[in-house]
Amino acid sequence: MSTAKKYLPLIGRVLIGAPFLMSGIGKLTSYAATTGYIASVGLPAAGIAWAIAVLMEAGGGTLLALGYRTHLVAPLMALFTLATAVFFHNNFADQNQMIHFLKNIMLTGGLLNIAYFGSGPVSLDNASNKKVAAPVAKRA
Repeated sequence: MSTAKKYLPLIGRVLIGAPFLMSGIGKLTSYAATTGYIASVGLPAAGIAWAIAVLMEAGGGTLLALGYRTHLVAPLMALFTLATAVFFHNNFADQNQMIHFLKNIMLTGGLLNIAYFGSGPVSLDNASNKKVAAPVAKRA
């Protein structure tokens, strides 16, 4: 693999993970607005849903960007993103909501690709998978 190509999965993970992280941090400072929006679409337990959203977005976005446990994190984020599309961006008469719905569908596809193909060579997953060879005992 060429040197430049080994960085493509890292760039992709950061480009997907960073907006999630930013959104999660934004939710930390807007509890009332976020829980109000969650309740307005008819979902129960808005406070718990807010905590799940912060965890998935800030935590998942960070783990994804770092490439840590991507085989677990990416499918969970894909499910979260798909659920977000269905519950929050389902008014297709509003072109803005249709665009957000399709954006979430595209993100879901990208996350599923990461789940299948892994985090790539420049990642914490790959660094932790490298085994250090045991020293060979010297024969007397």
